[in-house]
Amino acid sequence: MTEFHLTIQGRGTLALPTEIRRRHRLDEPGAQVRLVERDDGVIELHPLVAVPADQTWFWSERWQLMEREAEADVAAGRVAVTDGPDEFLEELDAPA
Repeated sequence: MTEFHLTIQGRGTLALPTEIRRRHRLDEPGAQVRLVERDDGVIELHPLVAVPADQTWFWSERWQLMEREAEADVAAGRVAVTDGPDEFLEELDAPA
């Protein structure tokens, strides 16, 4: 866990450290930070990077779950590798 102490500037402005902005892509145009005040008084900042409208499907919770499942399958070796489209189609037609 990394910890920083931030000074609140005039009008409530906070300056995030450069390394945090870069790591979370908050230097990009349209980047925002979501502030959450929890019931226990803790204040959380969550980075939000603007996503083009035609790519929002990829960042949906459902699609990200499927991405994590696919990554787990690859890591566990539950994949088939082919040398081209013909071999790929043969693999699909092969009995299970």
